[in-house]
Parts: sequence; C-alpha cells; structure tokens
Amino acid sequence: MVTFIGQPRRTRVCTRVDATCYTKAIAPLRRILHSDRMSSEKLAIQARGLHRRFREGDREHIVLDGVDLDIRRGETVALRGRSGSGKSTLLNLVGGIDAPDAGTVTVDGVELTGLSEHDRTLFRRERIGFVYQAFNLVPTLSVADNVRLVLELNKVPPAEASARIEKLLKAVGLSDRASSYPDVLSGGEQQRVAIARALSHEPALLLADEPTGNLDDATAEDVLALLDKLVRATGRTLLIATHSMHVASLCDRVLELQNGRL
Repeated sequence: MVTFIGQPRRTRVCTRVDATCYTKAIAPLRRILHSDRMSSEKLAIQARGLHRRFREGDREHIVLDGVDLDIRRGETVALRGRSGSGKSTLLNLVGGIDAPDAGTVTVDGVELTGLSEHDRTLFRRERIGFVYQAFNLVPTLSVADNVRLVLELNKVPPAEASARIEKLLKAVGLSDRASSYPDVLSGGEQQRVAIARALSHEPALLLADEPTGNLDDATAEDVLALLDKLVRATGRTLLIATHSMHVASLCDRVLELQNGRL
C-alpha cells in the first residue's frame, strides 16, 4: 500500500485495482532507475570505496582511504596531489595493474576487480593506453616498431598496423624518424612516440602519469598540446596525474587527492 500526501486535506490510498495511483507511484522510481543506468553507461571510469594500504616494517601506510571516482566518456581529467599522495597508485588501480584492498573499479563497463590477473592484463592490453614520465620505449626497437609492438600484441593485421603507424607518426610529427632508435631522439620526441604507441590500438581510456615530468617547459608545452589535441580529436577519455597547474588547466576537470581521498 502506498500513501500519497500531495495536499494537506487530501490523502489518497493506492490499492491494487487503482491503476492511476499505481502508475503515479512507480513512474518516479522508473525515472530514477533509468537515470542511474544511463549515467553508468556514460561513464568511462567508475570507482567505489577504493582502499589501498602498504606495510613498511611495523608501519602501515594508508594511501587510498575510500576513494570514489566518476569520469564520463570523452572527458579529460587532471589528478593533482603532492608527491606520495597516491596519484600513481590510483592510476594503477584504474588501469588494472594493481588490485585494491577493498572497493570496485569499473572501466568502459567492465568491473576490473571481478577479473583474474590474467584477464585484467588482456583487458588492459586491448582497452587502455599508458603514457609514462620515463617514456618506457624499447631501446632495441625503432620508432615504428615501438608503436607496432602494441598492435602485434593486439593481433592487428600487418597492413592495417602499418597504416596506423604511418598515420600516427604523421600526427605526432615524426614521419621522418620512423626508422630511428630511441637513443637518438630528444626527450620530447620520445614522449611523442609514447603517445603514438598509447593511441595505436584505439583504446577507450588513456592514462598518463606525469607525462611531462622529464621535459623542459617549452617541450612540455608542445607535448601537452599534442596530447590534448589527439585525445579530443579521437574522443578518448584521459586521466592524467600531474603536479602542474598548467597541465591541469587544459583539462575539463581537476581532482585533488589529499589524505587518501578525493
């Protein structure tokens, strides 16, 4: 039985045979459920109650203390916080590299915390791109082959892989360095290769951990502009950990991580 109190002097009681009253009662609930479902469908990242702790001898360090996070598809979001605040830890949880002590992480509609380590690895390989501060290029592979490596892991046909590599290297301004090796590239050029590699398999989500930390200001500006342009042009979602207010200013939103919480 549902009682409606719409006006002080008129109280109406709904019974099983009162269809009008029933419809009025259930419609708002349906709208709420539909809204929640649609909101979840539009989220690239949803995290609930994330906890992560590390032990050092007899001491326990609480890095993340009940973090909730919602990022919509196509958003660029900056994650700021002092060194040791847990930015990289949070990125590792979102990227499926690490698992939380408690809580859930859902990326592109898939709950990573419900997957085995093997399945998280496969998901990460197919659906997530990474850009690191240290570039992480394979020194014995050429620029083109560093990008190709990710495509081979994802079993992209050779002809399509070559076409993607050519297109991406042109987009990052390195068409003439395809056969060069990382040790003859500048820091900015290496990071451009890393960006091309991260986007090569067309991931739903791009995670960047201090991507300009090893670059001078002028080069960092160029790399950031390129990253922002390519992410927005392809409709990708970007979560970027940074100390820089300038980096954060390029994003749609800025989140601050302090004392283990957002």
